[in-house]
Amino acid sequence: MIRLEKRPQPSRFWSAATPVVAVLATMVAGGILFASLGKDPVAAILTIFWEPLFGEFSFFYRPQLLIKGAPLILIAIGLSLGFRAGIWNIGAEGQYIMGAVVGAGVGLAFYPLEAWYIFPLMILAGALGGWAWAMIPALLKVRFGTNEILVSLMLVYVAEQILASAALGLLRNPEGFGFPGSRNLQQYASAHNAEIIAGSGLHWGVLTAFIAVIFAYVLLNRHMLGYHIRLTGEAPRAARFAGVNPARLILFCLGMSGALAGLAGLFEVAGPAGQVTIDFNVGYGFTAIIVAFLGRLHPLGILLAGFLMALTYIGGEIAQSQLGLPAAAIQVFQGMLLFFLLALDLLTNYRIRRTGREAA
Repeated sequence: MIRLEKRPQPSRFWSAATPVVAVLATMVAGGILFASLGKDPVAAILTIFWEPLFGEFSFFYRPQLLIKGAPLILIAIGLSLGFRAGIWNIGAEGQYIMGAVVGAGVGLAFYPLEAWYIFPLMILAGALGGWAWAMIPALLKVRFGTNEILVSLMLVYVAEQILASAALGLLRNPEGFGFPGSRNLQQYASAHNAEIIAGSGLHWGVLTAFIAVIFAYVLLNRHMLGYHIRLTGEAPRAARFAGVNPARLILFCLGMSGALAGLAGLFEVAGPAGQVTIDFNVGYGFTAIIVAFLGRLHPLGILLAGFLMALTYIGGEIAQSQLGLPAAAIQVFQGMLLFFLLALDLLTNYRIRRTGREAA
C-alpha cells in the first residue's frame, strides 16, 4: 500500500529534476509507442534528438532551431507571466493568428510601396492585434468575472474563422488566380522578416524572443510588478493584504501575453510562412503551454524548453520522411512531455510513503 504525504515545503530537488525526468520518461514511452507502430524505437529517438544537431544535414537543420523555437519562446514567455499569477490564458493560438492577420494586413496595405517604416509598423500592428484579442477575455473577467480559460479558448475558433475569411477575401492575392492566400511577403522587401545574418536562421523574431526572455527575467526578479505577479500566484490572500490590484494585474498579464503572441504571429507570417493562408496556424499557441511548464515558468528555463520543443518539431519531420512515422505519432510524443511533466510534478509537493496493510 502506498499513500501521498504532503511535504511541509516544496522539494527543490524535484522542482529542478522534474523536467529532466519528464524528458527521459517521454523518450521511454515514445520508444514503446514507436515500437508498437513497427518502427525501431532507438532509431526513432536518435532521429528526433540527434539528427537535427549532429546528423548528415545538421548544417541545414540547426538554423531551423532558431526559426522554430522563436515563436514558442515568445508566446511561452507571455503565458508564463499570467500562469505565475494564476491567470490562465489558453487562447494564445488565437492571439497569434490575429497578430499575423493584422500585421500582414498593414504591410499589404502599403503594397507595392518600398519604405523603411513599413516593417516597424507591421510589428506594432501585430503586437496590437494580439493585445486587443487578449483584452476581450481580460475585460470580461475584470468586468463580469467570466472564466478567462473558456473565453480565451473559444476565441481561438473565432480567430481561425477570421483567418480563413482574410485568406479567402480581404487579404487574398488579386494576382493569385483565385487561390486562397495573400501575396507572398517574402517577395515584398519592405514587409519581409528577413534573416539578419544570411543562413543563420537569426531573424528579427528570434532577436525579439531573446529580448523577451531578458525582459521577463528582469521584471520578475528586479521589479515591483514582478513581485506582485509572484506573490499573487503563490499567496493570493497575502497579495490582497499587500494592496495588489487584481484587475490591473489581469489586464497586464493577459495584455502582455497577447502582445507577445501577436508578435510571434507577425514575425512568422512575414518570415518563414511568408503569407496569410487558411492553415497558417500550426498550433504554436498550444505547444507554448507545454514549453512554459517544461521551463518551470522561468524565463531561462523557457528558453531551453523552447529549443527542446523545436528540436522535436524538426526531428519529428525528419522521422516522418526517413522512417515513415505518422505525424499523429509525433504529436502524441510531444504531448507526452506535458503529461509526464504534470504527473511527476506531484513529487514536488508530495512524497510517496509505503504503509502496512491495515487490520480488518
